[in-house]
Amino acid sequence: MSDVTLPTGANAPLTGDRAEVSIGWASADVVDVSAVLLTDAHKVRTDEDLVFFNNPVGGDGAVRTTAGPSGTTHVAVELAKLPAEVTKVVVVVSADADRPGATLGQVPGLSALTTSGDARITYPAGAFEGGETVAVLVELYRRGDAWKVRAVGQGYASGLAGLATDFGISVEDEPEPTPAPAAPVHAMVKEPAAAPAPAAPAPISMAKEPLGRVDLAKGGRATISMDKDDRSITVTASLVWDGGNDARRKSGADLDLYALYVPRSKLGALNKGDSDGVIYYRDLGSLKSAPYIKLDGDSRVPGRETVRITRPDQQGYVLICAYSAVENGFGSFKSYGAHAEVTDGQGSTVNVPLFNNKRAVFWVAIALVDFTDPEGVSIQHVEKYSKLMQERRPMLYPDGTFEMGAGPAEFKTVRAPRER
Repeated sequence: MSDVTLPTGANAPLTGDRAEVSIGWASADVVDVSAVLLTDAHKVRTDEDLVFFNNPVGGDGAVRTTAGPSGTTHVAVELAKLPAEVTKVVVVVSADADRPGATLGQVPGLSALTTSGDARITYPAGAFEGGETVAVLVELYRRGDAWKVRAVGQGYASGLAGLATDFGISVEDEPEPTPAPAAPVHAMVKEPAAAPAPAAPAPISMAKEPLGRVDLAKGGRATISMDKDDRSITVTASLVWDGGNDARRKSGADLDLYALYVPRSKLGALNKGDSDGVIYYRDLGSLKSAPYIKLDGDSRVPGRETVRITRPDQQGYVLICAYSAVENGFGSFKSYGAHAEVTDGQGSTVNVPLFNNKRAVFWVAIALVDFTDPEGVSIQHVEKYSKLMQERRPMLYPDGTFEMGAGPAEFKTVRAPRER
């Protein structure tokens, strides 16, 4: 039996026709566990593809959720029996819906243990500090004829409704506090209590409907509407890459996410050097104090690196960049399958692809996240590359412009990250 521990964004192969994901936590808190079956379009086929306590079997019987002893829940997946159009099964945890104000940050020790064949793959998810009530812990995904598990750790502050919107699941409206028929068997609510419950607090208001999932064109822009004074909002920006081919995945394909930032207090500064803020693997940042931006960790294998951004009222611009370690060789970022994703956790996800196959470059600026947009937060596809073989990183300036190759040179070495 082989034992593997995954950092966030990393993946491992599944060696059997069956996989079981056991979710554990170290407290008496109630945590609900669900599985969502997705197609290549990152959407469910029907609402039946949400497998949870009111619908414990899905995928033509291939996926089942069962509650274990207090502090554990299991998701069993018969990989070989999944419908052909299902290419991914995501495992979701959510805080106790019956306890107002409950968040995953109050649940210590959240972890996922995936067993398949002779492999035991552990993902210690760590603490969720951004007010998340729902999170995707791991995903099982099809790669050719094989299956893999990836450690995700992606949180949502808007509950199951935000996650459901991303995945194309219909969510029932909350019932009025008057007598009504019983909830449909697949409604995303728990069984009603015997006595009428007080009316639930109104959800966070947004000026516009959520975007769902948007794929930007070259030079395109999308705006996520939000109240930037709402301190419960967490914007996440991820660098995602799959390695591109088997040879590169085997060698590691080590990319790094750099988030260059200008805080609101520095907007319009005359001295461009005042804006040289950066979050990366040597400086993970902080959500508890300025800059209210934090990198979840450094993935040295194909997967995902994510920064969480809180306090949108304190943010100006954030430039999402990627660095390719020299050991990767001379392949283009696009050939590694690299792209960026930005989400508000409330039903809006903006995918920012790469279109250029430029080789022998170490830096690419992918997306500019603009918190100065009066409508909310805008995400723009920028895709600019450094000069050939240039190690100097980009610089982001107080007016939201940026310059490739104007920052200090970076050479990746093994060093413990610093968290503020």
